[in-house]
Amino acid sequence: MATPDFIRTIRADAGHQLLWLPGVTAIVFDDDGRVLLGRRSDNGKWSVIGGIPDPGEQPAACAVREVFEETAVHCVAERVVLVEALEPVTYPNGDTCQFMDITLRCRAVGGEARVNDDESLEVGWFAVDQLPDLHEFGVFRIKQAMAEEQPTWFDRR
Repeated sequence: MATPDFIRTIRADAGHQLLWLPGVTAIVFDDDGRVLLGRRSDNGKWSVIGGIPDPGEQPAACAVREVFEETAVHCVAERVVLVEALEPVTYPNGDTCQFMDITLRCRAVGGEARVNDDESLEVGWFAVDQLPDLHEFGVFRIKQAMAEEQPTWFDRR
């Protein structure tokens, strides 16, 4: 995920210290029940679509924007799937972040899936029983998004 300009500005003063940031993940399904994934350019691995909201941007608007920016697919956000504080991550440059992830189930409404920015090497639709090698982060969110009658998941610890 590319670093937004507003984070670069904060980093100029904060250095590498831990930043607590919002994150949004979009689990996008098409009419055939396939899920949209992107193969990331930073690590070459398949992943669900996500990003950081701009200041003041609503999570659903962020999901819709990120999906289009990365894949050229138009979608609508349908519901919140889960809310979870993730473990802190330290990037190769020494920056440390911890994200509050809000995952949304989305429905594709137009566009053709293609690489639409420099964050992805490939994008594509996958049957949920034929997913490529995917980190547990994405697998868990896809499963939660598929559960039609399940309420929003959150860690009860």
